[in-house]
Amino acid sequence: MKRVVDPEILDVLPDRDARALDSRRDIHRLNLVMGNLRTLCSLLPDSPDGRTPRRIVELGAGDGIFALRFARQLARRWPGAHMVLVDTKDVITHETRRQFAALGWTVEVVITDVFDWLHATGKEPADLITANLFLHQFPEPQLTEMLRLAADRTRLFAACEPRRSRIALTLSRMVGFIGCNDVTRHDAAVSVRAGFRTGDLSRLWPARSQWRLQEREAWLTHSFVARRVNGP
Repeated sequence: MKRVVDPEILDVLPDRDARALDSRRDIHRLNLVMGNLRTLCSLLPDSPDGRTPRRIVELGAGDGIFALRFARQLARRWPGAHMVLVDTKDVITHETRRQFAALGWTVEVVITDVFDWLHATGKEPADLITANLFLHQFPEPQLTEMLRLAADRTRLFAACEPRRSRIALTLSRMVGFIGCNDVTRHDAAVSVRAGFRTGDLSRLWPARSQWRLQEREAWLTHSFVARRVNGP
């Protein structure tokens, strides 16, 4: 099944459009069905490089709800972390920010293009960079550049993305049965066709000899983690 990247409707809707708001809620439901939070947390060591992560970045953070659920899972293991949420849309609510604070985490919302953020000089390195249902939106040349820039910014990178398979595509066309709206029904199939199979992301990761890579398929989810093993 060839990888094809097509536009998603959610990306072009106004931030506060009712269909966009409903679709973001649908995505939280699909994350639960796919088990992305559980998968992402299972990829991460208790203390990368023998120390508790202090600075965590999510690329394409959307409304920040997935990052908040991630923080809830890890707040005891990683107390007092600083979460940087990078996205082009300003859709993170004051309530989401408040709930981060209640966990003892600080949150920084950066409204910018992810490439602009990754290219910016003088940025503090991240202990961990994550992405959830984000990397698949980019064709290979852009994705290669994004991974190269991310590798320069961190020693640990982890992502959960759609699995590109016939069964996943068939199921993506049935998300209306769990209440997903027209935007999500369209975008779900587009996401699967743009998703990944084992080896896709490892092939694009730079300087592979300096990293330990793990890439796996599990039902609907494709997971990828890169841990630096030597070098700066």
